[in-house]
Order: sequence, then C-alpha cells, then structure tokens
Amino acid sequence: MRKDGILYTVVFSFIITFLFVFLLALANEGTSGIVQRNQELARQKAILSAMAIPFRTDEEVNTLYKAIEILDKEGVRFYKSTQGGKTIYAKEFSGSGLWGTITGILSVDEQVSQIVGIQIVSHNETPGLGGRVADPWFKDQFRGLKVKNGRIHVTFGAEAGSGKANKEEGIADGITGASRTSQAMDTILNGELTVFKKILGGSR
Repeated sequence: MRKDGILYTVVFSFIITFLFVFLLALANEGTSGIVQRNQELARQKAILSAMAIPFRTDEEVNTLYKAIEILDKEGVRFYKSTQGGKTIYAKEFSGSGLWGTITGILSVDEQVSQIVGIQIVSHNETPGLGGRVADPWFKDQFRGLKVKNGRIHVTFGAEAGSGKANKEEGIADGITGASRTSQAMDTILNGELTVFKKILGGSR
C-alpha cells in the first residue's frame, strides 16, 4: 500500500480515530462511578447547605445526610430536619432560566413563613451576568428572608441593585443586567413556595 495514496490515508485515519475513541470510552467507563459519586456528594452538600446544616468533611456530609428524614407526599419529595427544636423542610427545584434549566434546593421553616436558604446545583446562565445566581452574595440574601402573604419578591429590571432589598418585607435583590434570570428566580421560588404551602400546610 502506497503511503502517499488515498487508501493509505483513509485507513490510517480510521485506525487513529478508532484508537482515540476506544481510549476515551475506556476512560469514561473507568471514571463513571467516580463522577456519579461526586455528583451525589455535591447534591447532598447542597441540601445540607440550604438547610443551614454545617459540615466540614465529606465523611461528615454522608453522616449528616443520613440523619435527614425523606418524605414523599403527593408525588413530591421533601427533606425534613429538626434543629434546635425547629423543623426545616427542603426540596429540589427546577425551572426555566434565560438559556436553560436552573436547578437547586430551597429550604423553609415549618410554617413556610421564612426561607432558611437556597443552593444552586446547576444552571446555563450567562457567566458574569445571570450566572451570578450561584454567587454567595445572591444566595446568602435569602437566608432569613420572610415570606409575605405566601410570596417573596426578587427585584429585576430597574429595581435590581436599587437598594429595595428588605428581608423583613420578603424582597431580595436581583442581578443588575440580568433581568430575565432574576425574574426567572422570582417565578421559580414563588412556585416552590406554593408547593410547600399546598402539600405541607395541612400536615402541621
């Protein structure tokens, strides 16, 4: 077979491509278990963080997570924990952002009168703009945010960054320059609060 011929080039390219694909498949198969464990660990950390349960090590995460009660009510999964005599509920949420799905954890007190915390698990929002929903400053402002008349308000548009944020009034600051993402978070979180009230309201 001539090395400068078309057949040689095709066969050589096929062999090299096959070897690379084979090696990538082996690597993927060999690490899939690790990836799944890391994803599950990240999910457990998000749940604990949203419920304001402190942890230091991965081993501690596993132990603390096992102590959380898991409830399935009307097809919805809730996480329940009692801390300092107070009952806290959390659930995973998923909703449409500007460029894709925003998923995370929302945690509330037993009366659904106050948000305990939120954590963002994944999103496809614009880095530096809507992507800031995962920044600590954005998430931290929801800790202790009051739920007024069953709702909260995430500012957006001209209101974002205008100083209207007020925990007692249930107002969180949206992201300047990311109105669609801020509005999406307002819609998603209020929808989740409605679910909390509807399903857990009659069980207390």
